[in-house]
Amino acid sequence: MKIQLNANKRYQTFESFGASGAWWAQIVGGWTHIDEASGLTVRDRISQLLYSKTEGIGLGVYRYNIGGGSAQSGNGDIENPLRRAESFDAGAGRYDFSRDKNAVYMMKQAVRDGADEVILFVNSPIERLTKNHKTHLNKYQLFRDNLSRKNYKAFADYCLDVTEHFVDEGLPVRYLSPINEPLWVWIGGQEGCHYHPWTAAAVMKCFAEELKKRSKLKGVKLSGVESGDIRWFNKSYTREFLRSREVRDCIDSVDIHSYCMPIPKWIPLPFLNDRLPFVYRFRKWMDKHYPDMPLKMSEWTHMQGGRDKGMDSALVMAKVMVEDISILNVTSWQHWIAVSEVDYCDGLIYINLDDMTFEMTKRYYATGNFSKYIPRGAVRIDASCEDDRLKLLAFRKDKETILIVINDSSSEIGITLPSLGANARIAVTNEKENLTQSVLTSPEITITPKSVNTIIWEDNI
Repeated sequence: MKIQLNANKRYQTFESFGASGAWWAQIVGGWTHIDEASGLTVRDRISQLLYSKTEGIGLGVYRYNIGGGSAQSGNGDIENPLRRAESFDAGAGRYDFSRDKNAVYMMKQAVRDGADEVILFVNSPIERLTKNHKTHLNKYQLFRDNLSRKNYKAFADYCLDVTEHFVDEGLPVRYLSPINEPLWVWIGGQEGCHYHPWTAAAVMKCFAEELKKRSKLKGVKLSGVESGDIRWFNKSYTREFLRSREVRDCIDSVDIHSYCMPIPKWIPLPFLNDRLPFVYRFRKWMDKHYPDMPLKMSEWTHMQGGRDKGMDSALVMAKVMVEDISILNVTSWQHWIAVSEVDYCDGLIYINLDDMTFEMTKRYYATGNFSKYIPRGAVRIDASCEDDRLKLLAFRKDKETILIVINDSSSEIGITLPSLGANARIAVTNEKENLTQSVLTSPEITITPKSVNTIIWEDNI
């Protein structure tokens, strides 16, 4: 099977891969016992595995959650303590930046290990500013905002003060995201805040106006509005917040989540679970209305119960990554959660709270097939073949070509590269191999079943 590459057909310039530190960093950041395999503390080893280019998979973005304060107050219906978050608000314009020390440690360690971009994101405004003084709505308050317009500026001031603090500490904060998944009703389970499209736009406008006043934050942009499903209301939220000139001055992308939450089987509308048509439709709409506005995918995880550490979940994830990068043309792709303690398909690494150990997943290694080898500034080029069992992505940077090949079938598939340049190599993740790298000596390559592969070569000059 011959692979066709066209370096003259160029698409987006890619920026980064990343993951969130929410819901795990506040505990892992306190794990100072030694990981015997590496000799590092467990917290430092986990950070290294995620953010180091040489000792890990080289994620570039760390997403830090500016918490709403439910961890201090105990307010609200949030059963899992790890889904509560501390705030720095000490009242009357005062701050206590000694709080959330474990999560802050993990953010700083990620930067030391190689992360070159920090995104600060908010699930809920701090309790003092919400209507019910909780970080989620009361039951039966469906589709109500929990933030009064009179508190928009105080909310912006708080978040921008926190941003200035971390910038002053030397962290590479590039973005502040004030709103996360405004579509959902958020009546418990975690911190969260519902906004209508027009109120989300008003909040973003207020943040933009206040951000422009902060000379220390000239290098910081807003991101948003991170709607929670690729099918529902992305157009409504995007249209509303892009009406504002102030907002457009303070963003460099529209950030979305590409979830496709499963529709229950008892609803006789199976087409709603077909993710791809919605991906195509949103891209087509963006091309028509905002052709010069980049898209970023700032949150996705495999929404399936049970701890799947194998290739099935890894292949689902890898195919979504290819679709988002090649169809939505996103310039950044970020996991919801890097580390998980629950019985769910939502982490690159699993932790066990009882003995404070961690376990690797194939999702981790398959992510590395992308994040470890596709550098910031690489340009996506056209890649195709006649075998629809293969999913392809190709990039070019500094005379180097990077080709991602996903084989979701149960059969070996032979491919032939258009050429074999210098220093050619392949990294393979499958049931038996974990980013196993080997030298290539022939343009004819056997792609193993159920695998994610990265092929790299340089121009022969």
